[in-house]
Amino acid sequence: MSGAQRIAALSTEAVETLYLIGAQDRLVGISGFTVHPPEARREKPKVSGYSSAQLERILAVRPDLVIAFSDMQADLCAQLVRAGLEVHVFNQRDLAGMLRMVRTVGALAGAAAAAKALAADLQARLDSAAAQVHARRPRVWLDRKSTRL
Repeated sequence: MSGAQRIAALSTEAVETLYLIGAQDRLVGISGFTVHPPEARREKPKVSGYSSAQLERILAVRPDLVIAFSDMQADLCAQLVRAGLEVHVFNQRDLAGMLRMVRTVGALAGAAAAAKALAADLQARLDSAAAQVHARRPRVWLDRKSTRL
């Protein structure tokens, strides 16, 4: 497995993804908001909040990659880049973006095959849920002679 060896994940979804693809040993720092998986909260140093972080805490874990989310972390990310760190900022806003994030995190961590499999599994579960909802969609009939439903 090549890819980043020391990852600071400032977003909870990146932390969970790294655990799900078996790359949790590469995590050296996480967001203090991380609750899934529970072992991440117990095992990994908390180096940031969501929109707040102490640059020194992140630098102290010596990451070779920092993963962040959204423009709310833009100022921090700029500071990290100026400090010489590699930073990848995601901005997923829909399910397709989430699946793209999973695949990209995997590629960055050297676990592209595991991430591709996870994304395919998640897509299959989404497709199954959509099919179940579509099959159970209620039908409403309107009697045109009546003003009531």
